[in-house]
Amino acid sequence: MFRFEDPYYLLLLGLVPLVAVYRIYRRKPLWLGASSTRSLGGMPAGVFAALARLLPFLKYGALCLIILALARPQWGTREISIRTEGINILLAVDLSESMAALDFKKGGKIIDRLDAARGVIRDFIAKRTGDRIGLVVFGSEAYTQLPLTRDYDTISDMLGRLEIGAAGKSTAIGDAIGISLKRLEDIEGKSNIIILLTDGRSNSGTITPEAAVEIAAQKGVKIYTVGIGGEGRAPFRVTVPGFGERYRYQQVDMDEDTLRNIAEKTAGLYFRAENIQGLEKIYETIDALEKTEAVVKVYDNYRDLYAYGLLPAFGLLGLWVLLVHTRFLRVP
Repeated sequence: MFRFEDPYYLLLLGLVPLVAVYRIYRRKPLWLGASSTRSLGGMPAGVFAALARLLPFLKYGALCLIILALARPQWGTREISIRTEGINILLAVDLSESMAALDFKKGGKIIDRLDAARGVIRDFIAKRTGDRIGLVVFGSEAYTQLPLTRDYDTISDMLGRLEIGAAGKSTAIGDAIGISLKRLEDIEGKSNIIILLTDGRSNSGTITPEAAVEIAAQKGVKIYTVGIGGEGRAPFRVTVPGFGERYRYQQVDMDEDTLRNIAEKTAGLYFRAENIQGLEKIYETIDALEKTEAVVKVYDNYRDLYAYGLLPAFGLLGLWVLLVHTRFLRVP
């Protein structure tokens, strides 16, 4: 990247042609030379006449180069370093079988709840700066899919690999909170939050949601709970032998009271999303609520190029001085 460190000196370039015109019309210089048709050096007089006309260009060309050098031309890069204490964010994602319900639409296409969630979560991650983000998945059991990291590309890639039913058929909300709390203990942060997304009722695991929430409240961990999906019956894709894939409606059950209680006891918020737009709005709200102030430092790594202007400038000036004091000596 090219730049001038002191660009205001470039304004002086506008004065150069004015000075040149003034000098030319102020007086016409007379040059001492041989009156014969050949110069003292054996060259035609016409050659020296042409050189005489070039003398002003040597002087004013040198002046322009000096002005460019004063403006300090530079070549290099500017690096911006962002330092922040950051927030530790644990994303707890439900992979129970009910997440296969096909009650979301994106771009006119019907998708399941997990596909809807992972797209919105990716957008949420892309907006974060300096935060450590981890991923916990749960079904009948809960486990760490990815520990806290600032490698957002890896998190996004891991989201794409999640499969419904990989952690079991049921829903262990208490275990999901418990595993998330353990991961948050690994790295100290400015603040710790859990974003728990589920579409069901806790019916599995070794820790009850109530017990897990008490621990989270004691540790000062804020939990945002997101209930995803509609109420009542939802369509599921099933394979019927001899008939291929068919849609079958099944009853879905979400324990909103528990999710609301989890959020309230940890100073978080509870959200309900029944479509993509609602889900996007939820994560935008959380993103706005959980912001950190970043300290930005700018590092310049530029190399000065003024010498490349000064050296030819001195060369032109030297040639001009030599000529005006020898062959083109001015007559008083």
